[in-house]
Amino acid sequence: MSTNLTLIERSPDPEHPHEHTSHPSIAEKIHALGEQRIAALLLVIATVLAIVWANASPDSYEGFWDTHLRFGIGDDLNLEFTLHAIVNDALMAIFFFTVGLEVRREFAIGELTSWSRAVVPVVAAVFGLAVPALLFVLIAWNTGQAHAWGVVISTDTAFLVGALALVGPRAPGRLRVFLLALAVVDDIGALSIIALVYTSNFTPLPLIVAAVGLAGVYFTRYLRRGRGPIYVILAVVVWFAFLASGVHPTLAGVAIALLVPVYRPDRREVEQALELARMFRQSPNTEYARAAANSLRESISINERLQSAFAPSVAYVILPLFALANAGVHVSGEILADALRSPITWGIVVALVAGKFIGIFGSTALMRRFGIGQFGPGLTQSRIAGGAALCGIGFTIALFIVDLAITDEEMQNAARVGVLAASVLAFLFGWFLFKVGELKHPVEERGKVLERPVMPGRDHISGPPDAPLTIVEYGDFQCFFCSRASGSIDEVRKALGDRLRYVWRHAPLTEYHPNALAAAEATEAADRQGKFREFARSLFADQEHQLPSDIMRRAQELELDTARFEEDLRSPIIAGRVRDDMLDAESMDVTAVPTFFLNGRRHVGPYDAATLIRELETSGPDPTRRDRPVEGALSNDLPDPPEVAARDAALSPRGDVDPQRDVGPQRDAEASGSAEPQP
Repeated sequence: MSTNLTLIERSPDPEHPHEHTSHPSIAEKIHALGEQRIAALLLVIATVLAIVWANASPDSYEGFWDTHLRFGIGDDLNLEFTLHAIVNDALMAIFFFTVGLEVRREFAIGELTSWSRAVVPVVAAVFGLAVPALLFVLIAWNTGQAHAWGVVISTDTAFLVGALALVGPRAPGRLRVFLLALAVVDDIGALSIIALVYTSNFTPLPLIVAAVGLAGVYFTRYLRRGRGPIYVILAVVVWFAFLASGVHPTLAGVAIALLVPVYRPDRREVEQALELARMFRQSPNTEYARAAANSLRESISINERLQSAFAPSVAYVILPLFALANAGVHVSGEILADALRSPITWGIVVALVAGKFIGIFGSTALMRRFGIGQFGPGLTQSRIAGGAALCGIGFTIALFIVDLAITDEEMQNAARVGVLAASVLAFLFGWFLFKVGELKHPVEERGKVLERPVMPGRDHISGPPDAPLTIVEYGDFQCFFCSRASGSIDEVRKALGDRLRYVWRHAPLTEYHPNALAAAEATEAADRQGKFREFARSLFADQEHQLPSDIMRRAQELELDTARFEEDLRSPIIAGRVRDDMLDAESMDVTAVPTFFLNGRRHVGPYDAATLIRELETSGPDPTRRDRPVEGALSNDLPDPPEVAARDAALSPRGDVDPQRDVGPQRDAEASGSAEPQP
């Protein structure tokens, strides 16, 4: 008999979600800071050390980074680099490689897969690049350094995310997604400008070698084994080819990353890996161990494996080393006085602090005003204002371009002072705007009212869409409490009949229920074939068996088209539906499930049928049903592929819904008075 690997921990009781049994240790507190906060703090420490070192002992600072290292074989094949060049050209190529991996992932399966979802961060990023550059050119026009406008175009992603974690709102979910997507587009623009504007001594012939190497990188994915060493060898060849061509070699990292395959995990491969793990557990030996490890590794795309592998090194070693090597600005009274009088310094400060804010905040305000793109709940203009201010932290790539664009040492010092000053001011500006936002919308008020109103065509609705009473449940298909609550919902629906509409939204607690996210995505895939409720009922009926094989078995039992079902499971649209619900839940501080909103207001306390009915009938009108635009509301539906849209239209046209049947994504549900368990 096989061992069940579905691990379920008891999630927090929704009636007492914030109970704590012990105080965290120091190690746990450090771990709770998160990688991004720790990375940002390390960058700050390295920057301070660089400034102190450069001013306490300028000769040793400059001498250390000017140390020459020679690599070669014999007398004929030798390469010589300074430590500074190794950091800026070689190690930073790894940083840009990880940036390229993130870009590739976002466009393939992430936030930038759909134009309606991507248009807001893309447009904001474009204006966030253009406005600072324009302001810098206007201020520095008469200095002879206006061509250094590239210094002010980019946001430091590591500092941005770390700063958001330090001073941002308590639940920054959608703001963080927005800023990361913006930063990806920002990085694309910055890297393109480095390649097109700040490349000197260009020699095209080595790029032919680079092109052959990149083609090899692309086709290496088709090898069955031994891909790792081949990727490394080809990456080294491409890096040297870029170096020889005059194109900055860090861009080789981006070019390679864009060719690394990325995909969502294939459930059959995951199931095969689990089966091999079972075999190893039953008969431990080297062969089974190697097969299980290889299978688990191959079930995750190379892109995501490389991101996980390089992330700690980039965050904790490469970026702090870069700061240590490049932030050593002399800050004597004379230099500071010169910087204060320098149009270069002021151009950088104004461009990064004011230009980034104006470009990003202004463009998003206009898009919201004219209804362009999707703004989810929680992505309010006050939060965007704070995030736009933090985007003025242009540390890493800004200092990087200073060395490329400016040759005069005094001008370089003025530019570095400007970058450092702008980064500090942008951080303080962002902190101030977030504090103002908290005063306008106190934390204790968050989550008391449903942030995203019920949306027919988008939500899973049981009952008449215009029913006067509404229950919205945020739940988890592996949660014991949610399963128990389904009986109460059945009783409420039976008692209230057509007066009630019931809405299910996803809030999988992945910390406690490792298969809950996959189960939620499976119900959305089943919904594409009109079987949301049936699939959800089957999950609640057997919460212990939600492995990939169990998911596929349920699809077969419900007579779904399994090929189409598997295809939909890999769709970023399906993942996006679940992610939207999860971000809504985070923005309302939903930390335990089930969490109910009755007539748009959060319910706290028992959720037996009598209590729910009493509160529904006494709570007054739903404040989210007012006839007014809702700030941050999602569009009525996420985009569907043409063939799915046609299939959905054939199943049940959304414009002609029977009020006695479930509406929205689940189109074949039972009549609203059914006493069957409801998801």
